[in-house]
Amino acid sequence: MAAMRIAIAGSSGLIGKPLVRALRADGHDVVRIVRRAARGADEARWDPVAGTVDPDALRGVDAVVNLAGAGIGAKRWTAAYKRELRDSRVLGTAALARAIAAAETPPRVFLAGSAVGYYGDTGDRTVDETAPSGEGFLADLCVDWEAATRPAEEAGVRVVHLRTGLVVTAEGGAWGPLMRAFRFGVGGRLGSGRQYWSFISLRDTIGAIRFLLDAEDVRGPVNLTAPEPVTNAEATKAVSRALRRPAMLPVPAFALRAVLGGLAVDVLSGRRAVPGVLRRAGFDFADPTIDQALAAALRD
Repeated sequence: MAAMRIAIAGSSGLIGKPLVRALRADGHDVVRIVRRAARGADEARWDPVAGTVDPDALRGVDAVVNLAGAGIGAKRWTAAYKRELRDSRVLGTAALARAIAAAETPPRVFLAGSAVGYYGDTGDRTVDETAPSGEGFLADLCVDWEAATRPAEEAGVRVVHLRTGLVVTAEGGAWGPLMRAFRFGVGGRLGSGRQYWSFISLRDTIGAIRFLLDAEDVRGPVNLTAPEPVTNAEATKAVSRALRRPAMLPVPAFALRAVLGGLAVDVLSGRRAVPGVLRRAGFDFADPTIDQALAAALRD
């Protein structure tokens, strides 16, 4: 890939930090779009909720990557936090899409965050990018999140929706708390354990984003998931093996609902999403299995 100038929103997050490091190591010029005052030439300010982006943020930029958004599992899903989840994604994406469309020379590609929550609860049914949207808060959020990129698409920019699965890392997301529970000897399946988890390792997430920046024939939704989703029961057994801790204490559904509120719906529902577009485009997964993904997370 030739050196590019790439603007990234959400550069301080779980995926954003290692992505910035990887792109700079590749020789790319990275501009971090931040919510505070810019502190150097490699930063530009925006306010995702107000819908404002520093006009200099996209000057000379070849690509924009938007990973910004309040953490899905950071708080209980109160009505106020649901609004924050929605606004931080939909309003921010719309602001970037408008700025891209208004740029004197628009970037060639816009990689916009989304999630496999788009499909709702798929049960045992395998879905790829051709599947319709599902039902529920997350599915509705993802539909609106992706629709917010429309100004960029109408300006002729190649737009890719990164429908990301559960990124396997010991630092956060769904996997960090699960691993901590096992380390303290209280790990186990969540609810019935039959719900599917569409996982992907952190390094495959970074690798897929780098791949998609240069994949000129790819546009629209792309599932960032490993080829073989696993059930929650299989996932917790894999964590047990990786950490050499017993999986002894399943957490019943009613307890999850009491502790997590609306977030429990996401934990207890399943999405068996597979990466049809990435596989057809020739992306090579470094960690196709859950054991490989966990091993990579523990090495990191």
